[in-house]
Order: sequence, then structure tokens, then C-alpha cells
Amino acid sequence: MQTKITIEELYTLYLQSGQKICTDTRKIEKDAIFFALKGDKFNANEFAKEALNLGCAFAVVDDERYVSSKQTLLVDNALSTLQQLANFHRKKFKFPFLGITGSNGKTTTKELIATVLSKKYNTLATLGNLNNHIGVPLTLLSIKAEHEFAIIEMGANHQGEIQQLCEITEPDFGIITNIGKAHLEGFGGIEGVKKGKSEMYHFINKNKGKVFINSDDEVLKSLVLGVSKITYGTDLNADCIGKELESEETICFKFKNNSDKRDWSNIHTIQTNIIGNYNFINCLAACCIGTYFGVSEVEIKNALENFHPNMNRSQLVKTGRNTIILDAYNANPNSMKAAIENFANMNTNKKLLLLGDMFELGDYSEQEHQNIVNLLIEKGFKELVLVGPHFFKTKNNSFNRFLSLKECVNYLASLNIEQYTVLIKGSRGMKMESLQEFL
Repeated sequence: MQTKITIEELYTLYLQSGQKICTDTRKIEKDAIFFALKGDKFNANEFAKEALNLGCAFAVVDDERYVSSKQTLLVDNALSTLQQLANFHRKKFKFPFLGITGSNGKTTTKELIATVLSKKYNTLATLGNLNNHIGVPLTLLSIKAEHEFAIIEMGANHQGEIQQLCEITEPDFGIITNIGKAHLEGFGGIEGVKKGKSEMYHFINKNKGKVFINSDDEVLKSLVLGVSKITYGTDLNADCIGKELESEETICFKFKNNSDKRDWSNIHTIQTNIIGNYNFINCLAACCIGTYFGVSEVEIKNALENFHPNMNRSQLVKTGRNTIILDAYNANPNSMKAAIENFANMNTNKKLLLLGDMFELGDYSEQEHQNIVNLLIEKGFKELVLVGPHFFKTKNNSFNRFLSLKECVNYLASLNIEQYTVLIKGSRGMKMESLQEFL
């Protein structure tokens, strides 16, 4: 019988490999360690031998039938071993680890915070949205000796997941951007979302860490009682106070510490490249965290003014024919509502909305899609297109509705859309960003 490898032994091999980990045979790196993870439709144990043939130094499997040589390392569970290895590696570092979660805006906020902290520290932040039970360990295992700060994004769609990710990451600091109607199906309603997301607060409090909290958010304030915190918001009692300024398209604001007695006229103005007033508080979170960790006001201003959103999040795209507000990376009732309200307040004459279905709402889906339609009617929008089976079933509206993106494409291709400001938003699976080419 094959002897199972210990975490300590595996860690030595991981360091010898140059800290290279693979979970996909299509992305093999020479001398890496391949972890044979299982999914609903695949068993990567079957690919362990192939991974070795393609250049991996070792393959970690959890099925003895796939042990083919001394390079095949047997464990009880490959995923659990990956997570344990990540935690073992994390414990080697004494610099700050900041965990971030939330229903909306966590990836954008993470990028803003990383941009600010990078002015002073060699900062590692979760790449893209590798924020689940596999992505978080892979992020942790990418930390090198030269790093000085780590920002770990944590996503979840069920209770208990944030707790598990915190146990792997052991964050010293944490931030929850907000709690809203995301993944209602998995969490079992909004109360389940509150319980699931606030697992970060409980973990950090238990381990005597600190959290950064939006003092304007009553829901978060109710969940953070008794936890050591640093606050940010428009509230004059906040530790970091922000003031949003008038701006035609992108967010413009000022911030200062509570102890700063300067008049607002003497505070730097920060003109960002980020669309959507709902992102003001995310920018302020980055200011608060940057200030706490010693980044200067001028460096924060420089960081945020040179930050450009990507990955279809809060992007302002000018095509030559139209101006597009591209916020199509994902959508839930709260983020959709915020985007629509922001769009309604924009000072532009010709507006067009292209909105796709919101996913993972379960039994709440019909009502939440209808709520969005009711909001669109209330705001007086006339020119808009709804895409997807959930929006298609909504009532009491005469909006253009299509079951599929293909039908919407055919409709847009028949029009001559020019000089419009267009909001594009929908859940990731809708691929609403593909509509840009017709604008």
C-alpha cells in the first residue's frame, strides 16, 4: 500500500518546485506539482499520469488506483490537502493579511485597495475573482518572500464558506463591502446572506484582529458590534470621512481623517476614472485602509486617479458613436438597482439600457426581476431592452424583451444607434458585454 505524504513533506517539495502549482493539464508548468481535484463532471485523478508526462515534477492524487510512480503522491483528499498546504504556507508570513468579501463591489474594492497599498508595499492581491475554495488556496500559494501585504478576496454562495476561507487564510484584517441580495438561492434568503458574510467579522473578532467598516451602512453596523473597527463614510464621526463632489461622468471626491482640522477647501480633490456613484464608498474604503497603513494622501490621490477599471466592471467606454457604461461582469438585485438609479441621475439626453437576467435567485427570481421592471417604469425609462427568460416573463411593461442574447443581437443590428449613453448590465452567464460591437 502506498504511504501517504505529510503536509510538511509536501511543503518541502512545493518549495523545491519553485512554488508552482497546477490544477489543469491544459496549463502545465514544468516541474510544478499537479493537484488532481474532483468536480461534478470530472475526476482529475484520471489526468495525473498525463500531467507528469507533460512536465510536472509530482502529481497529488486521492485514489490509490492512479498511483503510477514515485512521482505520484497519495493523500486522503486532494482539495483538502491543497487547502492545508496553503494554510501551512500562509503561517510563514507575519505581514498583514486583509480578507475582503461582500455581496457587491468586492472585486473592484479589492483592486482599488491593492492599487493604493502598492504605493508603499509589495502587495499581492487575488487575481481576477479566484475567490472560492480552490482560488483562495491558489492565491495564498502564490505568495513569495518579497511580498509585504496580502489582500485575499473571498466569495461565497452558501453559509459556512466564508468561515472555511477565513480558516485557510487567517486574515488579521477584514472588510465586508456590503450585504445584499446576492446568491439568495444558496444562502436561503437575505438573513442567510447576513449570517454567511458576517462569518468574517466573527473570525477576525475571535482572533483579535480589526475590521474596516462603512459607517453609513446600518446593516453592517448591526453585525459588527463588539468587534475592533476602523470606520469610513460620510458620517462626520467616521475615522475616515469622505465627501462626494459633482462630476459629469466619473466619481470625484475628497477625504480626510477625523482628526484632520483642515477646511475641505484645503483637501486634495480626487478625480477618478470610475463610473457609478455606488463606487464612491469603495474608493473611500481604499482611502481609509491606505491611510491606516501609512500611505500618504498624495500617494492615495495618485493611485486612484490612475486606476482604470477592467473586466467589464464599472467601465466607461467611448466607441465613437456612443458612450457605454459597461457593468456586465455580474448582477444581483442590489447592484442592478444601484446601476439603474445612477443611470437615471446622469445628465444626458439619449439613454438606452440593455439589461440581462440575474442568476442564482431561486424562488426569489420572479419577484426580484419584477421589482427591477417596476423600478424602470418608476424612473420613466422608455428605450431599453430586457434579455433572458426571467425578464421575459415580467409583467405590466411594454419594453423590448428577448428570450436570448442572439435575438437581442439581431434586433440591435437592425437599428442605427448613435449619440446614446448606454448602460449594459447582467449576470456573468448572460455575456451582455458582447453587445458592445453593435454600439
